[in-house]
Amino acid sequence: MAKPAAKPAEVEETEAVPVKKSNKKLFIIVAAVLLLLGGGGAAAWFMTQGSHESKGAHVEPAKPPVFLPLETFTVNLQGGESYLQTDITLQVAEEADAEAIKLQMPRVRSRLLTLLSSQNAESLGDPETKKKLVQDILVLMRQPFDPNGKPQHVSDVLFTSFVIQ
Repeated sequence: MAKPAAKPAEVEETEAVPVKKSNKKLFIIVAAVLLLLGGGGAAAWFMTQGSHESKGAHVEPAKPPVFLPLETFTVNLQGGESYLQTDITLQVAEEADAEAIKLQMPRVRSRLLTLLSSQNAESLGDPETKKKLVQDILVLMRQPFDPNGKPQHVSDVLFTSFVIQ
């Protein structure tokens, strides 16, 4: 009876070794599938996350900028020997802001002529002076035109032409 007892043990040993190898292969396959599914799920989540945020927040597309070109300015500079000829364009938030400024154009021109004519030809050649001039124009353009009026919504000042002679 020793033979029959030994035979099933051999069968169990031979079956036990392949089962262990098959468990390792199965584990590796399952781990690879889970890794791929997890990576794919994460990628899908990140891809759809941006579209959910934009749908939930109802973000409107950016409005195109509104530009208001002003008539050419020609002024004598400090010292009287040089003059400046420049074209200025204002950037405003909305078309309504541009219309409000157009209604006050004599005041706009007066403010700018006063500021521009107070400049010096030598200093206007410096880029930093031009940047400061842009900031000064912004301050002037944002001030209310009437004592109890609202400030203007001017976001930028652009020189489209700038000639000193």
